[in-house]
Amino acid sequence: MARIIKPLSPVQVRNAKPKEKTYKLSDGGGLYLSVYPNGSKLWHMKVVQAGGKENRLSFGKYPDVSLEQARQHREEARKLRASGINPAQARRAQKATNKERAENNFDVVARIWHDKRTRGDNHSKPWTPGYSQKVLSRLARYVLPWIGDIPVSDIAAPDFRKVLLKIADHSSAEAIAIKTLCSQVMDYAVDMGLATGNTVPKMRDALQPPKVKHYASTTEPKQVAELLRAIDSYRGTFPVACALKIAPYVFVRPGELRTAQWADIDLDAAEWRYTVTKTDTQHIVPLARQVVDILKELRPLTGHGRYLFPSARSNDRPMSDNAILAALRRLGISKDEMTGHGFRAMARTILDEVLHVRPDLIEHQLAHAVRDPNGRAYNRTAHLPERKKMMQQWADYLDKLKAGAEVVSLRRNTA
Repeated sequence: MARIIKPLSPVQVRNAKPKEKTYKLSDGGGLYLSVYPNGSKLWHMKVVQAGGKENRLSFGKYPDVSLEQARQHREEARKLRASGINPAQARRAQKATNKERAENNFDVVARIWHDKRTRGDNHSKPWTPGYSQKVLSRLARYVLPWIGDIPVSDIAAPDFRKVLLKIADHSSAEAIAIKTLCSQVMDYAVDMGLATGNTVPKMRDALQPPKVKHYASTTEPKQVAELLRAIDSYRGTFPVACALKIAPYVFVRPGELRTAQWADIDLDAAEWRYTVTKTDTQHIVPLARQVVDILKELRPLTGHGRYLFPSARSNDRPMSDNAILAALRRLGISKDEMTGHGFRAMARTILDEVLHVRPDLIEHQLAHAVRDPNGRAYNRTAHLPERKKMMQQWADYLDKLKAGAEVVSLRRNTA
């Protein structure tokens, strides 16, 4: 006569104490709890196959797997056996499937794609470290928490749409940029045979490109003179004051100025050489005498570190991207009058329309793409002697404006 096994209670399972040797608490139907000397409790099920061969299924660790959940696993195994399927083989196949799904989820595929693009391949140049980090940060912040665990073969257009609409609530431009990244990841998945198609939706109805906003800039010489005098009156920290004074002279992008490194500065040659992050091209900024003098004053304070203008909190980081803007606002200069980017428009306009400098020299110095008559891009040393003269002429002109010299109205000059 078969022994009747009384089902376990949750209290029995919870209070089961370890002994010197492993022992079992049976629940019936082949299900039992193994209690180990170290205190671990694991759910197992004994399955007898045709021919009397026994297999042991593992359902997980208690309390991660409760008594009720273990019983559900037991019933699933019973149904498989009743259908002529070996539960042990079915579980191994499921584990293999789960492993394959995990290896091909969006998170894993996106990181492999990102790594390949960062290192470069036969079709593209390697990404700069800054851009590589920006791409990974965008994906990690906006995409991976929501769909990272889904296999690329299973992600549908509504999945992407839901994520992108969340982003669009804050920034349409950011949503468009991230949609492009997701589409590139899915194209890679298709190329690798991991997905049958790119399911990122077009979303032309929901993601409208933002209207182009031009940076505020002061371009009238008389107003420029007032701006320069205001800058000279700035009484904030010395590094920010120096950055603010240098900005009009060099008219580089704000991000390039705030991350400028001493290793790229040659005060003897009066040159600043660096890689333009936006275009990944080499660039040279001739430094006028006035800029060299400012940097010589700054060097005893920050020259021992990496950055010309370090963060107030850490010398290992550059000052924030808001530092110049905040300084301008402290001077009472509104966002409608001037921004950090506005120094570029100011230089471009006045160099052309007042000082009558050749446009190609200006474009070179702005690090814009300039091509020769054969369509080839000029290298960074193109017209360097002429550009050095231009930068000194520009600095001298600004100093004359600041000193109150007679200025020619831009409107009168161009009439």
